[in-house]
Amino acid sequence: MAIAELVMPKLGESIMEATILKWNKKVGDHVKQDETVLDIATDKVDSEVPSTAEGVITEILFNVNDVVPIGTVIARINTAGDSAAVVEAPAPVEAPKPIEAPSPAVTTAPIAEPVAEPVAEIPYVPAEAPVLLEKAATNRFYSPLVLNIANSEGVSLSELERIPGTGTDGRVSKKDILAYVADKKSGKVAPVPATAAPVQAAPRFESAAIKATEPSSASIAIQSGSGKLSDPAAVVVSGNTEIVEMDRMRKLIAKHMVDSKHTSPHVTSFAEADVTNMVQWREKVKVEFEKREGTKLTFTPMFVECIAKVIERYPLINCSLDGDKIIIKKDINIGMATALPSGNLIVPVIKGANQLNIVGLSKAVNGLADAARNNRLKPDDTNGGTFTLTNVGTFGSLMGTPIISQPQVAILAVGAIKK
Repeated sequence: MAIAELVMPKLGESIMEATILKWNKKVGDHVKQDETVLDIATDKVDSEVPSTAEGVITEILFNVNDVVPIGTVIARINTAGDSAAVVEAPAPVEAPKPIEAPSPAVTTAPIAEPVAEPVAEIPYVPAEAPVLLEKAATNRFYSPLVLNIANSEGVSLSELERIPGTGTDGRVSKKDILAYVADKKSGKVAPVPATAAPVQAAPRFESAAIKATEPSSASIAIQSGSGKLSDPAAVVVSGNTEIVEMDRMRKLIAKHMVDSKHTSPHVTSFAEADVTNMVQWREKVKVEFEKREGTKLTFTPMFVECIAKVIERYPLINCSLDGDKIIIKKDINIGMATALPSGNLIVPVIKGANQLNIVGLSKAVNGLADAARNNRLKPDDTNGGTFTLTNVGTFGSLMGTPIISQPQVAILAVGAIKK
């Protein structure tokens, strides 16, 4: 009787253990070589473990949700196919209480609670004066430019809400509001009730010595919500709370963030960059680029290209520490922090980023982002990173203080692009 041992595979240089999610085979089942035996998960990605031999499974040594070190025997297979040699082992438990997976390796570097869009473009927001709207029951976003046009043309908030947007996430663009204004002037748009208040521009805050007799540049409507109390003393506080159990990945992310802070001191430096030429070039070529290459041109691959060029000039930043030894990596593999639909973060890696032009980088960025959104990342997609890029601009933030993805020595956060 020949017995083959199935061991927990090594899924990356910093991965030391994995959690068993599901056994696809049970004791006594026949399995072919390379057929999936079980599903496992690390803090980076979920993966399938194939059989290394053909035969009958005689032993299963771990249950679902067990955390197993890399290289540990997890099952045994009788390659002779002798069913009499089957040894009954504890059957895997279907759904025991999840066990937190402690991980000594720090592999991801989330910076904050992510937004829904993975690898979102850094917003280009004009710096027109802000405006003040009457209270509305919608959370629809309008840019300052759109709001100023609406104010100057006497378009109310209720009218804005009716305008179909062609921008990102259905937002009303400058083109949309101008088209609506033109249709309104030509009589193509039905008039709204006179009770709808126009969009009000925000007043400028000047000296407190402004005379009360001077005309006001803007009016502010104060509205009380229906059913809301006007007496603070009548407010009743229930003290109710809600407890939400963190999922496995979020627990690991939280642990890795703390471990990273304990592993290396974090020093943050801020610099402002003029990206006018970058914005104007992208705006000029993005439509033709997408038609020709079949992929969108976002700011992310442009920043990755900049990082790769800088690392070539300053290779010491592309390193890791091993005790008192500095290990300088010759490959430039740029990780990009990417939000998942679950709200967690993952860091897929663009391998050999310095060898790719802007087309190759765009395809790599968009391909990895799409794979992350659809849970199709492979273990190799998140391994081998030597430097990480994260984008706090998706929150509208100008700057941020990200946490280093160990064992790397640095991380770059890019903020929102402002006019």
